[in-house]
Amino acid sequence: MWLGSSLEDLRGFPEEARRTAGYQLRRVQEGLESNDWKAMADIGPGVKEIRLHTGAEHRVFYVARFAEAVYVLHAFEKKAQKTPKRDLELSQKRYRDLVEARRKERHGKG
Repeated sequence: MWLGSSLEDLRGFPEEARRTAGYQLRRVQEGLESNDWKAMADIGPGVKEIRLHTGAEHRVFYVARFAEAVYVLHAFEKKAQKTPKRDLELSQKRYRDLVEARRKERHGKG
């Protein structure tokens, strides 16, 4: 499941990064780890970062701890060593919104 503009953002990646991201997300859907990942607990429990090295650096934040889907929170090109605060904050908001929507759905309020 693509949250916010994550699908559109990923579609803006160069072709090799798009293909690699798709392959890595398929691995995650199959219950495997991506080949190069990092836990991103500061975004939310269970959030991971797929790291794509294709000349430029791209990142895909996702959470796969919910049984119904793999949720892609954010996809972006990383231009500095440190992840920009804007990208972290956007991902945190999308994670919070996801958790809240799932809570409402479980309690019949969605």
